[in-house]
Amino acid sequence: MTGYRKEKQEKVLLKKTHPSKKLNPCNCLSYLISFIRFIYDFIVSSIFNYVYKNTPSKTLPPVDDLLVLDSCTIILNKIKNKEVTCRHVVECFIKRIEQVNPILNAVVDTRFDKALVEADEYDKLIELADTEEKINLIFDGKPLFGIPFTSKESTGAKGMAWTLGLVSRTGMKSNDDAEVIKSLKTAGAILLGVTNVPEINLWCETRNKVYGQTNNPYNTNHSAGGSSGGEASIVSACGSPLGLGTDIGGSARIPAFNCGLFGHKLTTGFINTKGMTFRKGTEKQTMVSAGPITKYADDLTPVIKAFLGLEKSLELKIDQEVDLSSLKYYYVDNPNDARVSPISDELQIVLDHVIESITSITELPPLKVKFSGTRYSYSLWRHSMTKEESDFCVTLGNNQTRVSVWPEILNTIVGRSNHTLAAVLKLIDLQLPKVNEVWADAEIEKLSNEISTLLGDDGVLFFPSSPTTAKRHYEPFLHPYNFAYWAIFNVLKLPVTQVPLGLGLNGLPLGIQVVAGMKQDRLCVAVAKHLESTFGGWKPPFATSTMIN
Repeated sequence: MTGYRKEKQEKVLLKKTHPSKKLNPCNCLSYLISFIRFIYDFIVSSIFNYVYKNTPSKTLPPVDDLLVLDSCTIILNKIKNKEVTCRHVVECFIKRIEQVNPILNAVVDTRFDKALVEADEYDKLIELADTEEKINLIFDGKPLFGIPFTSKESTGAKGMAWTLGLVSRTGMKSNDDAEVIKSLKTAGAILLGVTNVPEINLWCETRNKVYGQTNNPYNTNHSAGGSSGGEASIVSACGSPLGLGTDIGGSARIPAFNCGLFGHKLTTGFINTKGMTFRKGTEKQTMVSAGPITKYADDLTPVIKAFLGLEKSLELKIDQEVDLSSLKYYYVDNPNDARVSPISDELQIVLDHVIESITSITELPPLKVKFSGTRYSYSLWRHSMTKEESDFCVTLGNNQTRVSVWPEILNTIVGRSNHTLAAVLKLIDLQLPKVNEVWADAEIEKLSNEISTLLGDDGVLFFPSSPTTAKRHYEPFLHPYNFAYWAIFNVLKLPVTQVPLGLGLNGLPLGIQVVAGMKQDRLCVAVAKHLESTFGGWKPPFATSTMIN
């Protein structure tokens, strides 16, 4: 253990065991709340340890073709250099989906035959390109040429299931591609299928009454996260090299963390939301954004560019080189929101490792900061959700009827509800008193100004991805506010990259969020690449003795 980390851990321990003597009523209350929280978390964890102690996790098979371990960038180069055909690439990922999906329940509808036809058409283009100049021209116009991808079932894909996890929409297909899917197809990517989501996306686990539950590839007794849980599960299991996630409260980053992947939330407002659930792309304001879910940091930039297009990519300077040594670094280790669990010792230690890593490349070590507004993370997100144009009660009724809370509670009690418990809890939450609008708007503006002033265009903030590693199935119901670790950055509309940092003692992924100022997505990605090279990035959730590129 390095001296820096040892000293820091001793300070943390000292604070826990020897609190300041200058206690006031507020401090006493804070210590009492922290103690109650510790006891509560301990009891919940013990119960779920007992429930699952005799339930073995299902093991994923090793890969048959090493190509599925490659990054999108490497696969693209192999296609360009004619080392592999697009058909072979697509066939490899189809086979892998067929291997692992019975265990994971991640992919819920497929278009394998059409994907193979599209791959053959791309192969013909390469055959007809008889000069290097012509080949380069093809790939310049399609930077994801021949790369398979999957997308959330809630994001419309032409001819694919589009139920949003609603029983009332069972069997429905989308007539058109969502704009974000169009952008990937225009860039040359080939859609393989769509993946599972929680009902209308609003829960941190992936489960609904149409398709059932999606499992975590590292341990099938644990949650894959949500709402892009199907995406993260199949990408980590090597069934897809690229996942298309959306994010309104951590929906891309939560599953990316749970499944050991990179998940990026773009600066809000830079994508067309048309086709994402019932959105028309004409919303005046929304917290929702989109972003890639990948095994490798190198794949983030080309996908971001595909989402944005040339003009917006130039505006965000996506290709501009980043001098990591010249950046300012900050970190938060406790948002101080009484509703959420504090980060575990294991995640505190991995945060310390990140600080050490950054300290080695810059003159000034990252500075610990504290924002008073983060203690209201959940409340501020809940308030911001009231400004979304959709009406949850109507959306839950497939825009044809309004679902009422009390009849639905009764239906749930007698086992006759067509909706998940998560949806019913959301209905109940909507009946609770609203957050004071004037106060919340003022707090959001204050917090936004504090962070924006601090980060500017050359600052990066490290923020915990989660208080613990992935929870067991259903356990998040007893920790309903922990997603606030992610959701606060939807409120602030900042770019964020979730970065995997190896596996914990329980074999589940660890990680950290990398936050930058508005429009500074490239800083998040640059730091993510550094952390990947230092900590090793994605770790396969299956046995392999092969060196991964």
